[in-house]
Amino acid sequence: MNLHEYQSRDLLSQYNVNFPKGEVGSSPDEIYEIVKRFNCEVVVKVQIHSGGRGKAGGVKLCKTPEEAKFFADEMIGKRIVTDQTDSEGVIVEKLLVTELTNISKEIYLSIIIDPDFEGPVMIASSEGGMDIEKIAEESPEKIIKIIFDPVLGLKPYQVRQITDKLGIPKKSIGQFYNLVSNLYKAFLSTDSTLIEINPLVLDEQENIVPLDCKINIDDDSQFRQKNIFELRDKKQENPMETRAKDFDLAYVKLDKGNVGCLVNGAGLAMATMDVTTKSGCFPANFLDVGGSTDKDKIKEAFRILVSDKKVEYLLINLFAGIARADLIAEGVVEAAKETSFSLPIIVCMRGTNSDLGFKILNESELNIHIAQNLGHAAELLTSVSNGK
Repeated sequence: MNLHEYQSRDLLSQYNVNFPKGEVGSSPDEIYEIVKRFNCEVVVKVQIHSGGRGKAGGVKLCKTPEEAKFFADEMIGKRIVTDQTDSEGVIVEKLLVTELTNISKEIYLSIIIDPDFEGPVMIASSEGGMDIEKIAEESPEKIIKIIFDPVLGLKPYQVRQITDKLGIPKKSIGQFYNLVSNLYKAFLSTDSTLIEINPLVLDEQENIVPLDCKINIDDDSQFRQKNIFELRDKKQENPMETRAKDFDLAYVKLDKGNVGCLVNGAGLAMATMDVTTKSGCFPANFLDVGGSTDKDKIKEAFRILVSDKKVEYLLINLFAGIARADLIAEGVVEAAKETSFSLPIIVCMRGTNSDLGFKILNESELNIHIAQNLGHAAELLTSVSNGK
């Protein structure tokens, strides 16, 4: 689950991570009053679940309350498209106003769960700010990775290594160490998968000041982090992805695809997407219904796929192990009738009761194309998409 910046600031403040003064508002008048109270130059930032806000025009330095109100009027209720959103973008409902900080140096700092190291890793760079992705791609030597001890956290000698490479002044090292320690406490306590501070800055007095933050929480920790999950903003999520999550389906919408893919198993789903691309078409989604799926989940997955107006074909690739192929087929047929879906459906099924499942599909009135294997499915998809 993603948190907004203002939510992340509030959460980290409970762990003694202090940000410049800031308040959030949801109307131009509220933003005007906040800036008027601050009585200083401010930075106004749209609150969306996406990076790249600055490059997309979602961050504005404002010198007066009137300037901030005008910016809020332009942004609130409108959609903003960044490098990390789809082509439709996301709606801006809130803006965060923070007092301006005089910046001497910008740094990138984050703690993530790294699957390669099977634990928490700190990533830092002396080149913080909007172009961190470009720096990671073009100058990877400027990216520092330090593995945390899962119990002890970052050790003092590791902090010295980092501060040396980041060029942090001696008088600021203690502040840096305290910040990292507090961030790691927050990381563990909140079941985070990412805490990112970008930029972390040195001000003109050489104080360490976090300016922007981002937190992602492990979805599987909801039973333990109920208070945090109450902050979930479903309006910032893709409606189909939210709907899928409520049915325990792993679904990610892709921007340009025309083939709806319904698969059980993440590895099989990735292979199916690769085959779809090689057939000359493009997957419209990643969808893993899980190995123990039932008819109701299949029906909901089908409804989600066909609600995407860009979908022209369906590719169903399932291995019936715990789940039975006949129940899967019944779910597909029932959902197709409910949604009046008549476009081509390529189906590849193996495993428990697969013969009975194919019988149910063949006896339906759907536009079904049965594939013997995944390679055959690609051939059928090519043929169907070419109108043969």
